[in-house]
Amino acid sequence: MKIVMIYDQIQSGLGAKDDRNLPLGILKEPVGPTIMMENLLKQVDGKVVATLYCGWGTYGDNPDEVARKLVAMCHKINPDVVMCGPTFSYVEYAEMACRVAADIEAAGKIHALAAVSQENADVIERYRDKIAIVRTPRKGGTGLNEALKNMCLVAKGLVDGTDITDLKQKACF
Repeated sequence: MKIVMIYDQIQSGLGAKDDRNLPLGILKEPVGPTIMMENLLKQVDGKVVATLYCGWGTYGDNPDEVARKLVAMCHKINPDVVMCGPTFSYVEYAEMACRVAADIEAAGKIHALAAVSQENADVIERYRDKIAIVRTPRKGGTGLNEALKNMCLVAKGLVDGTDITDLKQKACF
């Protein structure tokens, strides 16, 4: 299973909260939470082939254009699934992750999911009928390992086309 991750400036390791205007880019190596997921990814026969990243400010200044570019980049890479997040309690990142995952899913060629915390209730409500949104802890909260495992399991289910209704009830919003 080939996977593309989409991260913000923080999760990509290329900036902090104040580095909002990090331009859109790509990394070919695992970074951020992906490093923590490596054993979990092996269990579902998954491999991250690329990490796309973008700062919140860059996305916020032109969400339609940035979302379009991220979707196009994903189609060029052609993974089996795209994982957007974990976004924790960063609302700007949650919005970007859910929007991009929904646009990728809507295009119909690649599966996508987002992973956000319950603090992003408005974003969750807008996108929960369009994509799988895996529950994650808020920044500094507990349960990250379980959330990362659930991201991998949901991704595998989407790619395999198996019935993940029970998994979604347990792991998603």
